[in-house]
Amino acid sequence: MRFGVGYDAHRLVMGRELVLGGVAVPFEKGLEGHSDADVLAHSIMDALLGAAGQGDIGRHFPDTEDKYKGISSLVLLEQVTEIICEHGYQVNNVDSVIVAQRPKLAPYISLMTENLARAMRIPVSDVNVKATTTEGMGFAGSGEGIAAYAVAGIKKA
Repeated sequence: MRFGVGYDAHRLVMGRELVLGGVAVPFEKGLEGHSDADVLAHSIMDALLGAAGQGDIGRHFPDTEDKYKGISSLVLLEQVTEIICEHGYQVNNVDSVIVAQRPKLAPYISLMTENLARAMRIPVSDVNVKATTTEGMGFAGSGEGIAAYAVAGIKKA
C-alpha cells in the first residue's frame, strides 16, 4: 500500500457554475479556474498522483494548455486513474473533505461519491466525502473560496 495527500482551493466568483465531485451544485457563485475548478476532484487527483510518486495535476494537466480549458475534472480523474494503472497500481480507497461555509452540501454528497467512484473504477464504499465549515474563519469561512483535502490509498495491481 502507498498513500498520498491532496489539497486544492479556488476562489468563488460570479458567472461560473459550482461543480464539486462532478455535481453541479446550485449556488450563486462558482469556482474560478482553467478547468471546471472542481476542488474535490483536484484534491483527490493530487492525492492519487502523490501516492504513485507521479507529481501533481499541474504537471500532467497544465493550465497553459487550451485542451484543458473548461474540461470536466471527472475526465481528468479518469486519466489520473489510468496513470496509476500504468505504473502498476490501482486505487484502493479515498477519504476527502470539502471546506465551505456555503452552500450546504449534504444533499449532494452521495452523488459526488458515486461520480468519483465511477471515475476511479472502485466501489462507492471505498470513497468517502465529507463537508465542513470553518465557523466563519478564513477564506472559506468568509465565502471567498472553497477548499478540499483528500487522502488516497493505492495498492499493487
